Amino acid sequence: MNAMNAMTRRQAIATLGAGIATLAGLGLTACGGNGDATGTASTTAASAAAADTLTVFAAASMTESLTKATDAFTSETGTQVSFNFDSSGTLKTQIQEGAECDVFISAGQKQMNQLDAAATSGNEEELDLIESDTRFNILQNEVTLVVPEGNPRNINGFDELAEHLKAGDVKLAMGNSDVPVGQYTQKILAYYGLDEGELAAAGVLTYGTNVKEVTTQVCEAAVDCGVIYRTDAVSAGLAVVDAATKDMCGEVVYPAAVVKGSKHEQAAGRYLEFLRGSTASACFEEVGFKSLASA
Repeated sequence: MNAMNAMTRRQAIATLGAGIATLAGLGLTACGGNGDATGTASTTAASAAAADTLTVFAAASMTESLTKATDAFTSETGTQVSFNFDSSGTLKTQIQEGAECDVFISAGQKQMNQLDAAATSGNEEELDLIESDTRFNILQNEVTLVVPEGNPRNINGFDELAEHLKAGDVKLAMGNSDVPVGQYTQKILAYYGLDEGELAAAGVLTYGTNVKEVTTQVCEAAVDCGVIYRTDAVSAGLAVVDAATKDMCGEVVYPAAVVKGSKHEQAAGRYLEFLRGSTASACFEEVGFKSLASA
């Protein structure tokens, strides 16, 4: 009988121990003690954070200044911002193809007009992809002629460049035809009566898919000179030897707008309003932009 009682007690203790272990395991799982639950919670939090992040498509020439201005915006509001910097033509195409984007800032009116149903010209495809009532001109830039360190070919202005190109004895870097800085350069060549096709065939032109690529070619002295924005010249520490006039290539104005279908339309509006203010304007002017929308 004593043996039976002892066995019964051992069985009861074992059953009680198993129950406690089961309850402990459930408690650990509930508190994230097994790591899996913690990972699930972290993933959920990360997803929530990502959902609150603004996505901004902006011209490559704004990389340094817009990043700095946005750091101040994030510090002030807590809103995170993710960037896609590239040529305005590439960004326009990505938006047209359905890329997720909240704000678009172009280096030219052409690319913004192509997406704006309210544009008076330039929207031949009849696209309606930006909130027209949020559109405004934010910045003005300047098209400049820059040279590598030491200016090896002693090029001192656009007039001299035109003569060198006619002689075929220099190499010029410029943007592709779908890039605003390339389009401005094409106007400069036309101003001097130069045929881009003939120059390209003669091997005196090289191209970049955006202004940063053109800037890099000049920095590395892979070319004798290049046409880029003043802001990129300042950021790269390149010597500016001349600036294009309005007659040569028109004005370089950057429009900004909220993209239709934005999942963060109110936050996007607050971001653009911030970029109009004095804090952002100071960041832009530091690299050579002229602010057109200071509060």
